[in-house]
Amino acid sequence: MPPTAADGAAGRAVTIHDVATLAGVSPGTVSKAINGRGKLRPETRERVLDAARRLGFRPNEMARGLSSGRSFTVGLVTTDSVGRFSLPVLLGAEDALGAGRISVFLCDTRGDQIREQHYVRTLLDRRIDGLIVTGRRTDPRPPLRLPQPVPVVYALGPSTDPADVSLVTDDAEGARLVVAHLLATGRRRIAHLTGPEHHLAASVRAEHTVRALREAGVELSGGRVHFGSWDEAWGRQAARMALLADPAVDALFCGNDQIARGAADALREAGRRVPDEIALVGYDNWDVMAEACRPTLTTVDMNLAELGRTAALTLMDAIDGRPARGVRTVPCRLVVRDSTGVPTAQPRQRRAGDGG
Repeated sequence: MPPTAADGAAGRAVTIHDVATLAGVSPGTVSKAINGRGKLRPETRERVLDAARRLGFRPNEMARGLSSGRSFTVGLVTTDSVGRFSLPVLLGAEDALGAGRISVFLCDTRGDQIREQHYVRTLLDRRIDGLIVTGRRTDPRPPLRLPQPVPVVYALGPSTDPADVSLVTDDAEGARLVVAHLLATGRRRIAHLTGPEHHLAASVRAEHTVRALREAGVELSGGRVHFGSWDEAWGRQAARMALLADPAVDALFCGNDQIARGAADALREAGRRVPDEIALVGYDNWDVMAEACRPTLTTVDMNLAELGRTAALTLMDAIDGRPARGVRTVPCRLVVRDSTGVPTAQPRQRRAGDGG
């Protein structure tokens, strides 16, 4: 007679053999599925985990750790105290690690190297199996100084050591997606407003925006990129500068959603209708900004949850003795909303005396 959840409720401990019987697999396959080890088909792993849930199977974590030499915990160290970028990465990592019943310790260093070293030592004292390091910027960062070796994966901000493995979002592709979309909606006078030039995210997005436009035979509106800061105040100022430099500008591509939100205010004050006269695009897909913007904002999603999931899977491979190295990219995606709808009329023509 096959085991049921009542077996556990009646006092008899549910065993790995009970789970194997219900799932129709071997006990070894159950062990692999629950421990997150070995190669299994996703449907097999899910069938085993579903059987374990139905039976209320709870493996003895201490025995599990002793038999495998692992703690089944990993650390996630971040410099992003606000959580805007690190929380989606964490959620993606937890989704991937949860299948192997691996717990995550989150530590916020607040960008302080002394605090970072303290947390690293604390995590190592807990015998973690590995580390994911993330933050709020895409700029390369020095590798962790580890008193003892454990697998480490860097997510979003890559390590400067080419021997490390780093997962980053593809900002070059993100910029090209925006340019292709704007050109497809008939825009030809596209300005780019972005953050500080010394930030890698700003410089890469700007470089590939200009390159994609030139490949399409189009020059950047105003003749230059407007570098500034990552806030709404700069978005308002930069939008006014873009309108002054080229009154016939018909699209603003902003380096993040906050800049775009500020630019939307400036366009409204200038009497420029979005998207009929001018299109507006942001970057990051921060729903607080994108959904609250009027009209709602077309923007690039950096796929941070997928970045976290991939980082976790890469870390699990390293823990299992299959380390990787070098920088790998995770694709972005364009989220199209109302701010770039196909124009209902031709973009406004320059009037005599507009200049530019």
